[in-house]
Amino acid sequence: MATLWVAMSFTTKSYSKLAGKGKLVIHFRNYVDDKEMKLDSNIYTNDAGQPFSVTNFKYYVGNFHLRKSDGKEFVSNEYFLIKEDDESSKQIMLENIPEGEYVSCSFILGVDSIHNCSGAQSGALDPANGMFWAWNTGYIFMKLEGKSSASNAPGHIFEFHIGGYKSPANCIRTISLNKHITIVNKKTTSVKLKTDAAEVMKTPTTIDLSKHSSVTDFHNATDIADNYSDMFSFISSPTKY
Repeated sequence: MATLWVAMSFTTKSYSKLAGKGKLVIHFRNYVDDKEMKLDSNIYTNDAGQPFSVTNFKYYVGNFHLRKSDGKEFVSNEYFLIKEDDESSKQIMLENIPEGEYVSCSFILGVDSIHNCSGAQSGALDPANGMFWAWNTGYIFMKLEGKSSASNAPGHIFEFHIGGYKSPANCIRTISLNKHITIVNKKTTSVKLKTDAAEVMKTPTTIDLSKHSSVTDFHNATDIADNYSDMFSFISSPTKY
């Protein structure tokens, strides 16, 4: 019996080694239309024909799902804060992903209701990151700030601070993208995502900065959330290193 137990243990251990896991690195690259974003310098034009520059751009992504063709999914409950002024924040890593072929990737832009109501947190969700309104209102999901001659606000500034997880002002949006991603045991796969900040002000609602230069509460917030729901796209094929 002892010999049989040892043999069974060895077989189980060998099988677990075959069920390998790898990593996925996602590089976020922020753009405005087809131009790479540069804070405080480049001048862009929105769909209303209004010139603007960007001084601040931040957003939360999390709750990543990678799905195989048979419906099996890898799920990560981590959250990440992508900041244009912090290059290191624009590279995130998902670990312990079962090896295999994945056909789609989804995640949310925002912070889910549980994490909005969990009190003081650390890491990306630390209120010290400046993305938290107050303990009773929760996280700001996206900040886009800048200047435009079209803005009637003092200093010609504009500011979009979008958040809220309760209906009818729920600004959490799920991003679903089709993409073949191969995860290999003990390897790291790398992909790049384009984030087009121009989408914040267009499709389906064109934002006129002379009328809406400041959206920092629930008024008009869901219109902008609907706009930013399609600002992500893959821009490169996966590579492994």
